[in-house]
Amino acid sequence: MHWCRSGDRDDRGARVVAAYDRVLVEITGGIGTVTLNRPEKLNALDRELCDELREALALLTRSEAVRVILVTGTGRAFCAGADLDVLGEDGPALVAAGKEVALALRAAPQPVLAVVNGPAAGGGANLALACDYRIASDQASIGQVFHKLGLVPDWGGSFFLPRLVGTSRALELIWSARMVPAAEALALGLFDRVVPHTDLETEARRLAELWASQPAGAVRRAKEALYRSEASSLAAVLDLEIKQQTELFASPEARERIEGASLARRSR
Repeated sequence: MHWCRSGDRDDRGARVVAAYDRVLVEITGGIGTVTLNRPEKLNALDRELCDELREALALLTRSEAVRVILVTGTGRAFCAGADLDVLGEDGPALVAAGKEVALALRAAPQPVLAVVNGPAAGGGANLALACDYRIASDQASIGQVFHKLGLVPDWGGSFFLPRLVGTSRALELIWSARMVPAAEALALGLFDRVVPHTDLETEARRLAELWASQPAGAVRRAKEALYRSEASSLAAVLDLEIKQQTELFASPEARERIEGASLARRSR
């Protein structure tokens, strides 16, 4: 990793830029951005990119200056999936890397927003699905193209896809191995929002700034509770909610916000 401007390494909110060979990292205004940077290969995944992506996510998730994480791609693609030039030799390593990346994204205390600027295929599609939310360009597409190579979904696709679209629809998307255009992906729930291509960066930033303005402790606990609920009973989730809410009631930020809301109501 190369720090582009070492004087800007302020972990309390100033702009930080780090450049790897295949990934760019920026922190500004409480928002950390990871950009896949192999535009000549449509940001295809090789071992070096996977290693750098894991390091970049570790850097951002550990930083208290980062309130929201964005994941996007350089050029006309989000991520084309595995680099076919190395897939035959490095396939098992790339699949293993997908496990680490998906778990890192779900374990991140911050909201993670995929900014899908173009095609997201195979492992690239599931990189987007592993994020908490997906805002996409109207020129983007997403597809489980694994069967074209005689393979099955990896990078968490078998987990994320049916939870988003249902089992039968997930099977259709896998078996057809087709790229789904943005409008259909929005209707299916693969994308959460679609905007004109020229507005993507602005709209993603606006959403990230809104999330970054929320109390970090509450945001983190909400993410934890919702993902735990996927594998928990109602009783277990209710117990977790009680634990989290009790912790937050005791926090200075929650007390201040509750008092402010109460005063505002009484002054009406």
